[in-house]
This record gives sequence, structure tokens and C-alpha cells, in this order.
Amino acid sequence: MNGPSRWSAASGVQRGADYDERWARMEAAGVSIHGEADFVCRYRPTSVLDAGCGTGRVAIELARRGVEVVGVDLDPPMLEAARAKAPELTWIHGDLRDVDVGRTFDVVAAPGNVMVFLAPGTESEVVANLARHLVPGGALIAGFQLGGRYDLQHYDVDCDAAGLTLVDRYATWEGAPWSAGGDYAVSVHTHPNA
Repeated sequence: MNGPSRWSAASGVQRGADYDERWARMEAAGVSIHGEADFVCRYRPTSVLDAGCGTGRVAIELARRGVEVVGVDLDPPMLEAARAKAPELTWIHGDLRDVDVGRTFDVVAAPGNVMVFLAPGTESEVVANLARHLVPGGALIAGFQLGGRYDLQHYDVDCDAAGLTLVDRYATWEGAPWSAGGDYAVSVHTHPNA
């Protein structure tokens, strides 16, 4: 183990019900909270692995839209909240570096800054493991904040090493065009067809 994730080491990070309350307030204020699910659905998946699923906000919305979803997270309080909201879905406690879900998916989604909350030095292992969970032609979709230690250059190198090819990049989950120097990116890398 390379130490705790930046998520678990961060002080003041909201977990479980507290995290959900933030999204509930946004939704009550009229803010759309399903941009990630909207974006993922553009790729018309029948199955999605929600990597770093947290309290299940994205996974639950995808399931509501008829997508078969499995959620994986390392944070027990977040998973407890997800299980409480949607006990009918599959929620797995596991480390994205080595978790084996036992199957492949049309899309592996890593929304919510998952990539920048990983334990330092594990990013390439995580990308390789997520790529192993893709069907031939499947897509790894990840959105994360830029400007920190793990940037797009490193992410693209890790995706390339895992056999993935960049096909789309946007500045937001709503699909705003990407331009170099932005502070957030949503990247779509695909697994080669068999």
C-alpha cells in the first residue's frame, strides 16, 4: 500500500450524509446535479462501472435511466450512504488500484475528481486497472480538476500505457469545448476494438 488516498487524508472532507446534503442544497436551488450522468449517457452504455462512486449520486442516476451499474469506493461512510439510498445496486468496497469486479463494462466512469484524490504514486496502477474493466471499444471517462500534482500530461501517458486512446476532451461535463490552460477537463479514452 502506498499510503492513504488524498481523499482520506484531507481534513474537513465531507463524507456520507454530509456530502449528500451539499448536492441536495444545490438541487433545491435549481442547479442540475446530473451533468456527469448526462455526459456518460451520450456514449449509450448498457453497463457502467462507477469508479470512486462515493455516495452513489451518479450511479443511482444512471441506474434510474436503465443502465446496469456497479459502484466501487474505498471510503466506508460514503458506501454506507450509497447502500442506504439504493440497496438494490451493487456497491463494492475496494481500492481502484487492484479491485477486481469480475467483469467488464461499456464505460468506466471516474467523475468527481477521483483521479486527483488517489494515493500519490498510484495513478498509473489505477488507470491500468480501470482499463482492464473495459469491454473492447469501451470508454474510460474521467473528469478532474487541473493544476495539481497529477495533470493531463501524466494522465494521458498513463492512459496510453494502459492501451487507451484519447478520443474526446471537454472543459465541463456539459460538453464545453476544451482549451489548453483550463482548470478542469473531462477526458474520454477508448479501449481498442478486439
